[in-house]
Amino acid sequence: MADQFHEADDMNELDSTARFSDRVDDYMRYRPDYPPALLDWLQREQGVAADWRVADVGAGSGISSKMFLDAGYRVTAVEPNAPMRAAAERWLQAYENFDAVDGRADATGLPDTSVDLVTVAQAFHWFDEEAARREFARILRPRRLVAIWWNSRRLAGTRFLEGYEALLQTFGTDYTSVAERYADDARMRDWFGTGFGGSARFEHAQRLDFNALRGRLMSSSYAPQAGQLQHEPMLRALRELFDACAVDGTVSFDYDTRIFAGQLA
Repeated sequence: MADQFHEADDMNELDSTARFSDRVDDYMRYRPDYPPALLDWLQREQGVAADWRVADVGAGSGISSKMFLDAGYRVTAVEPNAPMRAAAERWLQAYENFDAVDGRADATGLPDTSVDLVTVAQAFHWFDEEAARREFARILRPRRLVAIWWNSRRLAGTRFLEGYEALLQTFGTDYTSVAERYADDARMRDWFGTGFGGSARFEHAQRLDFNALRGRLMSSSYAPQAGQLQHEPMLRALRELFDACAVDGTVSFDYDTRIFAGQLA
């Protein structure tokens, strides 16, 4: 965890259906998408075919679902947070091959052997891993795949990245405990077991002006909200950091996107 932070979507199993209910707008507008190379890798290296049906578990506002919809896949978003699910339904309503259901990783509500690919973006670390494994195995067709990925924010390498990390360490409400929940590569391989099919890492970034940077910060569940004691001091520190680091009116918010894929034996 020394050089990356993985953006969390929830804090614990109880909070996981509500933690972002009051941050949906910022989440939709300012959270990053995923690099196109990720889907290319799934198709080229893992054999994900164009006619596969996708269950996007912990789909949130639909960022990961949209990537597959744009490529022509049939996608069911599984999301327990009602405001997030409603946002996804509004955003993606033009796609005829999209639907959303109220479900969790351990109880998706989907039929047995009904999907070809289970995807999890930015959410796996909040699941009960064994319960999710059983549920994914139930809904997957034989010899089909699970793909799990997340954007890991870089903590060092530029003045901005290092300053942003220091800001979160100072003002974040439960930042450290959120960061400790993410699995390392070995743990992910162990979760797949003998069915592990491979992993990859891709560079990704957002160019953000100050308003977008502020929205990006406020989309994080550990950022103090308006009315909380640390909110205004945090925003002043963010403004100072931006002014010191911006080039042509933007900063680069840099990530490594990590993906793990395989079958469930």
